[in-house]
Amino acid sequence: MLALIQRVTRASVEVDGQAVGRIDAGLLALVGVQPGDDAAKVARMTQRLLGYRVFADDAGRMNRSLADTGGGLLLVSQFTLAADTDAGMRASFSTAAAPEEAERVFNLLADACRRQHPGRVETGRFGAHMVVSLVNDGPVTFLLRA
Repeated sequence: MLALIQRVTRASVEVDGQAVGRIDAGLLALVGVQPGDDAAKVARMTQRLLGYRVFADDAGRMNRSLADTGGGLLLVSQFTLAADTDAGMRASFSTAAAPEEAERVFNLLADACRRQHPGRVETGRFGAHMVVSLVNDGPVTFLLRA
């Protein structure tokens, strides 16, 4: 499982012109599910999303996590993140989980984050064409692996 996280001042997801998820300050996480991702990987990614220190402390250092700040978390499924881009000029998606499995694992991740984070947890719509808008704060962007 992969998550490309971006510290944001705000982010939203629209499907067919309608907002389906929106947060103020917090993290936008683009999530790629890979074959074999299981409950242990979901637990690890939940821990990393909520605990990864990307927010400034009083000294201006990145020492605070989403759990510390209570900020929002916007999770967006993105199978292209799990693509194999090592060869050629076109991505191979053999390294991404099948849609049914990916949706199941993504929903487990969203549920786990909602249970463990008192802040706002929103999602896009799995499998839909989504328009993601964000204001990257920093910019601060990290690729997490579980």
